Amino acid sequence: MQVSIACTEQNLRSRSSEDRLCGPRPGPGGGNGGPARAAVVPRPPASAGVLRESTGRGTGMKYRNLGKSGLRVSCLGLGTWVTFGSQISDETAEDVLTVAYEHGVNLFDTTEVYAAGKAERTLGNILKSKGWRRSSYVITTKIFGGGQAETERGLSRKHIIEGLRGSLERLQLGYVDIIFANRSDPNSPMEEIVRAMTYVINQGLALYWGTSRWGAAEIMEAYSMARQFNLIPPVCEQAEHHLFQREKVEMQLPELYHKIGVGSVTWSPLACGLITSKYDGRVPDTCRVNIKGYQWHKDKVQSEDGKKQQAKVMDLLPIAHQLGCTVAQLAIAWCLRSEGVSSVLLGVSSAEQLIEHLGALQVLSQLTPQTVMEIEGLLGHKPHLKK
Repeated sequence: MQVSIACTEQNLRSRSSEDRLCGPRPGPGGGNGGPARAAVVPRPPASAGVLRESTGRGTGMKYRNLGKSGLRVSCLGLGTWVTFGSQISDETAEDVLTVAYEHGVNLFDTTEVYAAGKAERTLGNILKSKGWRRSSYVITTKIFGGGQAETERGLSRKHIIEGLRGSLERLQLGYVDIIFANRSDPNSPMEEIVRAMTYVINQGLALYWGTSRWGAAEIMEAYSMARQFNLIPPVCEQAEHHLFQREKVEMQLPELYHKIGVGSVTWSPLACGLITSKYDGRVPDTCRVNIKGYQWHKDKVQSEDGKKQQAKVMDLLPIAHQLGCTVAQLAIAWCLRSEGVSSVLLGVSSAEQLIEHLGALQVLSQLTPQTVMEIEGLLGHKPHLKK
């Protein structure tokens, strides 16, 4: 049964504001014609653009809504790109996941293509061995390029459904909390994509869906398509965001958050390790840029722009020292302060590195307007809305 929004709004307008907040006025003798009820105290509205936070008891982790959905996610999540099933051993991966969970992290992100599916298998094996309550954590995976065959790539209805079932088999789970469309697909009609995402949710294979590396216009098209055909719209966009990649998350996505409730889950807060001061004009042998298949990142680090960015990272060191933190913690806290960001995904190769990065939560409260202005002055590239 469909409820007319217009009719509901008319009913609300017909009642006084006092009635809406306090309920019917009591009749003679204090009654209102029915059984006595506890007084209803209205919940104050959240400030526009502010993600309501709560802090976990015993962990200090902060939780935010995923966009304007009701799903609560830790503001720091754990990603598995490069690390799980590839850079680190399964034992180290288990240590990292355990430390994350014990420190209040409840969001774990992977995709069908990471390490050719090994990342999902590793994550699934660890979750099975730990026996944690399924209701206590959030698993996300991304669908797009799962295989070599033409039908094993893209966002066709066939691949969304079959790709997700493959992910669930590797994860050894009955459902994922969020399925992401990992980049847009010009070969698949938007209506087909939205209908397929709605289908997997209605089948209980996923609870929400989102986009990853989509443009603002594409996200709006998906939302409009969902509203037009009574389908389920996306709840968040997953985007790259760090000190040197800012325009999309800081300028474009906040507008979508306000208009249609799409939040942001961001990745690479340290620009694949660039914002750590560990390079300092050279590339350490243990760095991920030396991993097979990541020559593109090594070239980026050693380019002229990369060297300029490294110099700016070194300029941030005095500010980090003044705040009593590392440059990495400062950079992660910077990402957490952005409007509409629900969670920032961390990529780490050890439990010790994860604990350091979790320390960004203590830095967030120290980012005063004066400190932010000082950082902006050093970076020299604050994004602005295009007229």
